[in-house]
Amino acid sequence: MKEFLHVLRAYQIEVIVDVRRFPTSRYRHFTRDRLKECLEQHGIEYYHVGRLGGYRKGGYRKYMESPEFERGLACVEELAASKRVALMCAELLFFRCHRRFIADALTQRGHTVIHIVDDKKSYEHRGLTETTADRKLDEFLGKE
Repeated sequence: MKEFLHVLRAYQIEVIVDVRRFPTSRYRHFTRDRLKECLEQHGIEYYHVGRLGGYRKGGYRKYMESPEFERGLACVEELAASKRVALMCAELLFFRCHRRFIADALTQRGHTVIHIVDDKKSYEHRGLTETTADRKLDEFLGKE
């Protein structure tokens, strides 16, 4: 948790939006209630937006066409209009989880999305296809 908070401070994050459909973890400090309590003790707001969570019947792309997804995205946009927001889920690498689709949707709406890797490494979202996911992994691992 200490490292997580350090990264959030490095990027001046004011709000965490948890986009895990099921906000639990094998690491107790990352379960919804404990995470919310810890973040708030450090001056960071916490919101669970399960509407943006993964594991959707029919696939996430199909789910993105639903009013439910639209409401979840609107919640993120509302928060981001006045504060510095970071989305989180269980997966560190955005291109290996549903956050890539959320990032695509936000980018298409004109928002700048920055992917945080650690306290020193981040990059701007440029869109992602399935074929570029492996190249992103190689880039992340320094195998370019």
